[in-house]
Amino acid sequence: MTDIYRLLKNEAKKRDTGIELSEEKPDPLYVAKKYADEYISLICALFAYGNAKQILKFLNSLDFSLIDKSEDIIQNRLQGYYYRFQNTQDIIEFFKTIRRFKKESSLQSIFLLGYKKEYSVMDGLRELISLIYDLNSYRSRGYEFLIGKVPPQNPKSTYKRWHMYLRWMVREDNLDLGLWKEVEKKDLLVPLDTHTFKLGKKLGLIKRKSYDFKAVLELSESFRKIDLNDPVKFDFALYRLGQEKLI
Repeated sequence: MTDIYRLLKNEAKKRDTGIELSEEKPDPLYVAKKYADEYISLICALFAYGNAKQILKFLNSLDFSLIDKSEDIIQNRLQGYYYRFQNTQDIIEFFKTIRRFKKESSLQSIFLLGYKKEYSVMDGLRELISLIYDLNSYRSRGYEFLIGKVPPQNPKSTYKRWHMYLRWMVREDNLDLGLWKEVEKKDLLVPLDTHTFKLGKKLGLIKRKSYDFKAVLELSESFRKIDLNDPVKFDFALYRLGQEKLI
């Protein structure tokens, strides 16, 4: 296991560069970094499912300034937009929700209401996702898929896109944005997707057979054995190793 830890340390160090984010090396963080804004970053993170190039193409097509415009303008300007499971109205309503959130509070301040109870990021996400649903009564399969469910006490979902968002917001290096200053890096959980799950199992970092929240906890714990104070720093390295089929 020492060799695996050394590999991940070296990869994390090597990948900590802006060169890793480009049109040629597509990642939604590439778009989020252009704006360095917690609301735009959330839009980028929640649409980050599917083919990386298609994600980037869609995000680059969006006018993020719409979240500061009226809801009538949002309704008109986003006509014809769609992405995989989200139809035009899903996207319109999501932009309206983000606009309402921005007028009411900051994403970090709502997250902190839950997080600071026991320093649990899942408690923070529970507050955040609950308010997102409270701000807009619109519901559809596409809209609810985009946002995800309010986390129950014993979640099964990995909440991959949300944990990726938290990584962007909390960590600060040449990749992650570090916009949130009141959340500890040590409390973050891995944004586990099916690719990092498979590679984590292959490297012996995950023993669990099911791709679920318990696997998230297991990989996060494995990363803590490498760096207790910043376990999720190895997430991007593991992701790229899998994406580039280097292992």
